Amino acid sequence: MTAAEASRGSTLPEVERNIAGCFRCPRLVAWREEVARVKRASFADQEYWGRPVPGFGDPGAAIYVLGLAPAAHGGNRTGRVFTGDRSGDWLFAALYRAGLANQPTSVSIDDGLRLNDCWVAAAVRCAPPANRPTVEERDECLPFAARELELLPRARVILCLGSFAWDAALRLEAALGEPRRRPKPRFTHGAEAPGERRTLLGCFHPSQQNTFTGKLTEPMMDTVFGRAKELAGL
Repeated sequence: MTAAEASRGSTLPEVERNIAGCFRCPRLVAWREEVARVKRASFADQEYWGRPVPGFGDPGAAIYVLGLAPAAHGGNRTGRVFTGDRSGDWLFAALYRAGLANQPTSVSIDDGLRLNDCWVAAAVRCAPPANRPTVEERDECLPFAARELELLPRARVILCLGSFAWDAALRLEAALGEPRRRPKPRFTHGAEAPGERRTLLGCFHPSQQNTFTGKLTEPMMDTVFGRAKELAGL
């Protein structure tokens, strides 16, 4: 079965089940399962998810937030993207401040978090070694995001967290049969690329490398999420 065939589903829950059952990338399968078996010492008493991590959020979402990949001891542990890691701490706090989440933190899949007008996913659905998926692994995963967007008809903004997600979003549009942008828009924080159906909006990834150094600050994230709401008509 091809990735495109595996991504098919008539509902978002069916697509997310298909994502969780994917074994198409041997390198990623081996790594995610090894991490889940060995575990980090501070999480030794927890059962790791150890599978591809589905997207989640509001089925009526107007904003589609696209990250890079699940963290080895974050989403790969908890089963929900950005949940249980430092990047997620920044993301969900920003979503809460923007009125797109009901709480500012997310530590587990059953912690009561709900998103409003927003869907969160990753370009690659498995935790990659050294947090660096290959472009082939990215492209193998794109049909999942494409199908999510087909089932999120109100989505008008793809908010890309980092250059990897930005490049994935451009290829995602091509996968959906939309015209390629010429010239190719360049990623930077706050970059906007209007399209026929959606606008791409860039934001530095809330990685510790960016947040600890001050390359990304809370006001910077708040400005981008405020702009996303404007573009989405919220």
